[in-house]
Amino acid sequence: MVKGCSLEDCQCGADFVKVQQRPAEGMTLAPHARCVSVDGDADRIIYFYVDDNEKFHMLDGDRIATLVAGYLRELLGASGLQLDLGLVQTAYANGSSTKYITEQLHVPVACTPTGVKHLHHRAVDFDIGVYFEANGHGTVVFSSAAQRKIAEAGADPSLSESQRAAAGRLRDVMDVINQTVGDAISDMLVVETVLHARGWSIADWSAAYSDLPNRQLKVSVKVGRRPTPNLGLSPPPRQHDSIREDV
Repeated sequence: MVKGCSLEDCQCGADFVKVQQRPAEGMTLAPHARCVSVDGDADRIIYFYVDDNEKFHMLDGDRIATLVAGYLRELLGASGLQLDLGLVQTAYANGSSTKYITEQLHVPVACTPTGVKHLHHRAVDFDIGVYFEANGHGTVVFSSAAQRKIAEAGADPSLSESQRAAAGRLRDVMDVINQTVGDAISDMLVVETVLHARGWSIADWSAAYSDLPNRQLKVSVKVGRRPTPNLGLSPPPRQHDSIREDV
């Protein structure tokens, strides 16, 4: 241990970049170079870069989820496959990402309590469930029926050549994804696959939507049953309307 952190991710891991909202220590960053931080056991991933003005930009789990969900939606449309795609978030998700998913991508969004076990249990309700916490912990799960339909579509002679090609790309992406949550390397490969397929730079990805200003910190509140995962018991119930209107 060094100054309270483990050697493998001291002041450079995914949590450091996410919470501090600055690059990993000791890095010399070239403008627009894609940079990745994972945590000590490589189950979380955060992307980041600096622009021409040396301004720091972070692309967290919300950004990864929207990137992957948007690409899967494109492939489903191009292949003609009728599969139920959904995205699962927690109350930590940035509100702009949720708005982008629902209004631009037109992908259903579900909200669960914090913890990947909650996200996973909700994600498996979809044929294809994308789930990521804002901290970069997540994956994509495919039902058995979805996996079978995708595999069959790639060789279905009744489909057009372009539909079979789209199904083939969907199959390839599915093969890259580790459906067992907690594989930052697999998540990185999926992100790189999507960016390459779209011909996007990291700045193009970042420009998809603008995050609401945010800062991660811990605040003690009254413990008890909440009506939904993104509402607390303290301050008083009036916060349910006033705070939601502000954010």
